Amino acid sequence: MMGPMDLNSRPVAPDPYSLLPAVPSFTLTSEDVAHGATLEAEFTADGGSVSPQLSWSGFPEGTESFLVTCFDPDAPTPAGYWHWTLVDVPADQTSLDQGIGESDLMLDGAAFHVRSDGGTFGYEGAAPPEGDRAHRYYFAVHALDVDTLGLDADASPTKVAFTALFHTLARAVLVPTFAK
Repeated sequence: MMGPMDLNSRPVAPDPYSLLPAVPSFTLTSEDVAHGATLEAEFTADGGSVSPQLSWSGFPEGTESFLVTCFDPDAPTPAGYWHWTLVDVPADQTSLDQGIGESDLMLDGAAFHVRSDGGTFGYEGAAPPEGDRAHRYYFAVHALDVDTLGLDADASPTKVAFTALFHTLARAVLVPTFAK
């Protein structure tokens, strides 16, 4: 008979973006989350799944739109876990207010959400398994050379990421952590 599973015995997943072709970076900041710091409760599933405020600058000329994502490579699945995928953010938008990931009703213009891995059309807060090591949440803003990826809300986060890869001029990343 098997005993309880020890999630901490598995290897640490690599930085997901280290597995892709290198692109330049730019500046991504937040009033709510900090690189390497623990997420506050409100940005977790148990605390209300409020999306954090984000601002970015220094992206390359030729940027036509942005893709905003949050990915957890530490989820105990073969493919990690997509918490947030916001598609077709206009090039003149350089920040997102706290809570804008609640739904498409909070968005202006052509931007829209695709479903998170948990089924939410919006931001899904951190929810690592009880007792697991701290998970890393890769908030990323991808500067793209097209004004639309030509996808709709039925696309999976992985299809969005794959499509965006071929249009990514630069990527900015902020990585807070969380454990229960």
